[in-house]
Amino acid sequence: MPLDPQMQDILTLTAEFRAVPNHQKTAQQARADTLERSAAMAGMGDGPQPIASVEDRTIPGPGGDIPIRVYTPENPSGGGILYFHGGGWVICNLDTHDAPARALANLSGATVISVDYRLAPEAKYPAAAEDCYAATQWASEHGAELGIDASRIAVSGDSAGGNLAAVVAQMARDRGGPAIAFQALIYPVTDLDFTTASYIEHGGEGDLLSAEDMTWYWGHYLESPEQAKEPYAAPLQAGDLSGLAPALVITAEYDVLRDEGEAYARRLWSAGVPTKLTRYDGVIHGFFNMAPMLDKATAAQHEAGAAIRAALEA
Repeated sequence: MPLDPQMQDILTLTAEFRAVPNHQKTAQQARADTLERSAAMAGMGDGPQPIASVEDRTIPGPGGDIPIRVYTPENPSGGGILYFHGGGWVICNLDTHDAPARALANLSGATVISVDYRLAPEAKYPAAAEDCYAATQWASEHGAELGIDASRIAVSGDSAGGNLAAVVAQMARDRGGPAIAFQALIYPVTDLDFTTASYIEHGGEGDLLSAEDMTWYWGHYLESPEQAKEPYAAPLQAGDLSGLAPALVITAEYDVLRDEGEAYARRLWSAGVPTKLTRYDGVIHGFFNMAPMLDKATAAQHEAGAAIRAALEA
């Protein structure tokens, strides 16, 4: 499909922020620029989506305290969502992903715990994954403090955060817990493979997320390329996906990660995991965070929220 007109308008408005791609920057420069872009995008809307309560706190983790942000909606259902932000394991934080966390809490009725895991290259693989797993364990063991039922916990995330959500689901299965009721994976990174059709079609220098950008992200995240064969780095590498939590996988047409996300959905389904795959046509990587300016972002957030609500209230 052609690029969605609203998507084109957003690209025009944000062109100055994409003039220099991340792979031409240091990690520190990319983080600063991402924060500036995120603030500018937020300024184009009507301000943060109202929610009953937002609380910043810290929890213990394998490499020190992990900052988290807890979003509690009106009339919380007792469910919990561990949300892991995207950013190639290198950039972004709780602030850049405040909007989707608020939306998921309000739409699902569940309390969202957004996790500020350690970033690469200062903390390489598997630091981010272990932080996210530790936060999920903490929510299972201490969630009652937040009104969360340990049997009604979902994991979710976008891009690298989708990778981490998929990895945590695998870790929880392999390590005997905690129980994961659902996984909502938003255009997840699932493999290090630049030969897919979506990389060939949409990985050029002019694309929002290019093959060179992903090379830069993977290079910061991994100690060595050989680690990309490990399932906790690239979940599509897992030999067995049976026994994992039911899943929703959302992909974007104009995204290098489209095909690997869809391959992971098919692998889950083939392994007997109830899985729904939705591709949003005419939009680019990162579109999930662009509500309410982009109608398809709003639709995707509603789909994810409804799927999580149904899974946690079942």
